[in-house]
Amino acid sequence: MARKQRAVSPDPYFEREQAKYEQPIPSREYILEVLREHGRPLDRDELIKTLSLDSPEAVEALRRRLRAMERDGQLIRNRRRGYVIVDNKDLVRGRVTAHPDGWGYVKADTSGMKVFLSPRQMRVLMHGDRVVVRVVGLDADGRPEAELVEVLHRETEQVVGRFLLESGVGFVVPENRRILHDIIVPADAAGGAQPGQLVVAEILEQPSLRRQPIGRVVKVLGEHIEAGMEIEVARRVHDIPVDWPEEVLAEIADLGDEVEEADKAGRVDLRELPLVTIDGADARDFDDAVYCEPTAKGWRLIVAIADVSHYVRPGTALGNEAARRGTSVYFPRAVVPMLPEALSNGLCSLNPQVDRLCMCCEMQIGPAGQLRSSKFYLGVMRSHARLTYDEVAAMLIDGDPELCVKYADLLPHLHHLYGVYQSLRAARERRGAIDFDTTETKLVFDEQGRVERIEPVVRNDAHKLIEECMVTANVAAARFLLRHKVAALFRDHPGPDADKLDQLRQFLAQLGLTLEGGEEPSPKDYARLIRKIQNRPDRNLIQTVLLRSMQAADYRPVNIGHFGLALEAYAHFTSPIRRYPDLLVHRAIRHVLTGGTAKDYPVRMDEMVALGEHCSMTERRADEASRDAVMTLKCEYMADKIGQEFAGLVSGVTSFGLFVELEDVFVDGLVHITNLENDYFHFDPVGHRLTGERTGKVYRLTDRVVVRVARVDKDERKIDFDLVAHQPQTGRGESEMRPVERRQPARGVRGGRHGRREPRHGRA
Repeated sequence: MARKQRAVSPDPYFEREQAKYEQPIPSREYILEVLREHGRPLDRDELIKTLSLDSPEAVEALRRRLRAMERDGQLIRNRRRGYVIVDNKDLVRGRVTAHPDGWGYVKADTSGMKVFLSPRQMRVLMHGDRVVVRVVGLDADGRPEAELVEVLHRETEQVVGRFLLESGVGFVVPENRRILHDIIVPADAAGGAQPGQLVVAEILEQPSLRRQPIGRVVKVLGEHIEAGMEIEVARRVHDIPVDWPEEVLAEIADLGDEVEEADKAGRVDLRELPLVTIDGADARDFDDAVYCEPTAKGWRLIVAIADVSHYVRPGTALGNEAARRGTSVYFPRAVVPMLPEALSNGLCSLNPQVDRLCMCCEMQIGPAGQLRSSKFYLGVMRSHARLTYDEVAAMLIDGDPELCVKYADLLPHLHHLYGVYQSLRAARERRGAIDFDTTETKLVFDEQGRVERIEPVVRNDAHKLIEECMVTANVAAARFLLRHKVAALFRDHPGPDADKLDQLRQFLAQLGLTLEGGEEPSPKDYARLIRKIQNRPDRNLIQTVLLRSMQAADYRPVNIGHFGLALEAYAHFTSPIRRYPDLLVHRAIRHVLTGGTAKDYPVRMDEMVALGEHCSMTERRADEASRDAVMTLKCEYMADKIGQEFAGLVSGVTSFGLFVELEDVFVDGLVHITNLENDYFHFDPVGHRLTGERTGKVYRLTDRVVVRVARVDKDERKIDFDLVAHQPQTGRGESEMRPVERRQPARGVRGGRHGRREPRHGRA
């Protein structure tokens, strides 16, 4: 009977549903297809008839499935009880991003389109909420505007902020400036908090059109953010999961330190192959190892990645918790891992001289750096050495005699890796990948745990070698997914949107420059312009504006390519210990390697869409939490430097002042507009500058300045500067550094919009 059903069922995912349920249910994909084909909403009775469901069990199963699709935001019902597909041109499903000025937007899960929410719509929403909205027209700036249809999920359960009392009414002002609502705290729910204290408030009632959210204080953190508290505050402000559920601890309790012999069976044995890991000196989890050898037609490159999917299975408590976390979160003095330490630093980590399970990507690289072919397989390996970037660079570039003797057996293989890197790097440049010259920094602590200094991270050729190997493996993974049509997440990086591109072209025209490529410039057009400006004195200004014209990359199950890397398809495969999207890619590849097909893959496309949106959110959340912690530590570092003068560069221009990054210190702060000359200043967002109406004085991005540290607020993570001297940057060269005469009070600013709060400044 089952074979007969399979033969006649029009549902393309019938086999998957049959494997899950004794009484197969029409798949979500098929229900959506039926609604699209009819071109109009269908009520439940019409769907039952169209799907030819005749048993009470099948009808009940359909009812439950439709309810689930409503909960997930795939369908909504109109006033006539007909089911309407979400994510069409009028209805959008996505997550709310709030702006400190009071408005917000929803980014569509499927298309990535942004629709904007007015401050009135945001009165009932909080940052991170999952919603369905209806596109109702264009706002005053010509952007698609939406109104709320339904809240699918409330993201914010707790808020960290200052407890205040005003006219006898208690409330918490959130630390996270994207949380636009103050939390009302009834008198009997203050938990002993005193005005001015930093607290954790639990949300009891979410906001509505007529009232603020209501909560209760569940923990008092203290008067100030003390030394060592920066991580605790940052992870609470951004709701980073830290503690492991009991179910997870129970699942991993029996894991040992060594791979079971039974788990090695049926795998390709790579233990004699001299694979090595190359990471930073402070790395603790090693999820990639590399090996290369020359061939008659180029290179054979093997990238072996920890086989996390063997241990972290879908549907388990461990798998669910990994999905919830989405990514490891890295702080200056600690890490909140995606996986428990028994896996991240133990069984999954490719530690030296121990057997480990791996998923291998073996690639044939042509002499010009082209990826000729690739294959994936499950293996068992033994890392032959744990090397650092500095050690590898010292051997390959400097020929360090001591290290060359120590690793004499591996040195020929390292030279092969360097050879394939040079080919891959040349191919990268030919295809027009965009390389921005940016500086990363790290905090160096003394024995007491205080910040001793902030120094730049120098990227050597070993960093770039590993980066190119990983990028190539990620390309191979993306091609594998496309070839087998199995659902997984791609790392999509769209080109610049029309508005940013228009502003960029206006800015470049002021400098006598053009960006080629018309309405859709390619990465090569960007790369060509970057090369063209290398000898200009204002190259830093131009490069900064080019960088800010780019959109952010995110995770989606539909491939659109990676603009910045100039790649047609790209997926994250190489870091499954710390990134959940990589683990999903591993699961998809494993499914194919073990005989599965796209049709019987157990993850639906709509689930993958939701996972992509969730992983993009957890990535942004981790970045924001890390930045907050770093900025708190930078404020501690600057606290005893009030009154000192530093040279710096204008790193941002806003309607309310200038952000300045201190040279050789790598700390940002704000010169407020009231601390500029006594003049009206017009803000030009296209030219990234402030212009004085009376004096004609111009301040713009990358101008050199001298500032004096005026104020440091660790709790607010703010550093304020007074402007001492100013040296404008022009396309003709540097002008003279001139003292700035400040006369108080300044008359203010024209241009730009001010919200209820200024955006947090002192960016890390």
